[in-house]
Amino acid sequence: MEYRFLGQSGFKVSSLGLGAGTFGGKGPLFSAWGNTDVKEAARLIDICLDAGVNLFDTADVYSDGASESILGAAIKGRRDRVVLSTKLTLRMGDEPNDVGASRHHLLKATDQALKRLDTDHIDILQLHHFDAMTPVESVMATLDELVRAGKVRYLGVSNFSGWQIMKSQAVAERYGYSRFVANQAYYSLVGRDYEWELMPLGQDQGLGAIVWSPLGWGRLTGKIRRGHPLPGHSRLHETAGFAPPVDNERLYRIVDALDGIAEETGRSIPQIALNWLLGRPTVSSVLIGARNETQLRGNLGATGWQLDEEQTRRLDEASRVTPPYPYYPYWNGQFAERTPPLV
Repeated sequence: MEYRFLGQSGFKVSSLGLGAGTFGGKGPLFSAWGNTDVKEAARLIDICLDAGVNLFDTADVYSDGASESILGAAIKGRRDRVVLSTKLTLRMGDEPNDVGASRHHLLKATDQALKRLDTDHIDILQLHHFDAMTPVESVMATLDELVRAGKVRYLGVSNFSGWQIMKSQAVAERYGYSRFVANQAYYSLVGRDYEWELMPLGQDQGLGAIVWSPLGWGRLTGKIRRGHPLPGHSRLHETAGFAPPVDNERLYRIVDALDGIAEETGRSIPQIALNWLLGRPTVSSVLIGARNETQLRGNLGATGWQLDEEQTRRLDEASRVTPPYPYYPYWNGQFAERTPPLV
């Protein structure tokens, strides 16, 4: 297993991490992801630790807190080998203040997460969304207080835009607060929006990407093929409405390229898709999910080898889209010699 710095924190995480979204199985979205219990979770974590994985990610909203509780129980007795990552700010109750990044909710939600995880500190705490109703100064001051209290070691965000991250970083720098070092972002061969703004920002501000849904919400498992209907057991039947849309022709073009490389390398389509991500700038860790041991062992095979330049080029070309304004006039450097081409 390779270990990479989490942005400019000086702290290392495994290049593959385990996402615990399959733990618990409560609610319309998370029940479609999986329903792993404590015993099964402990087994999956055993396999991960044996393979060198140290990063385990969850969130308070995953199965209404059950994911955190199961993860906490499954790592009992080996907390010192684990990097715990969780997220908060999405709604976790019916009361008016059970949502957002207010001081009230951040303090309360952090204490509740610590209790469910059965630990005295969270290694990486991430805001699950940007709260436009709470002043950034208040948010960063409260997060800094959590770090100074020893409840949190490192800070990150998820699903923020570039300006939202940058404003937060500027406030932290102005007042000497702890800065964000992680950006948990959606990124895959079928979802490359991360590259237009968030990747350059990550390079500039020292944020390491923790990639979620690296297989494009299950579209890059090798089970979806040109000319074939969506398999009856695919979770996309239940979750497609939650996922960013993907043009089918582009998806098939990417899968065709993956198929060709699979034949050349003897690797599976998911392994190739994951390995492509591991070669992208700013990526600190890629979160893999697994409903069972077979899936997990397969995904762990994405490390220990590299795509060659020609294979990478083919995947780049098959998955490339024209970036949105204001990036597209300069995306290949044609009109601005001092602007390097985007990846």
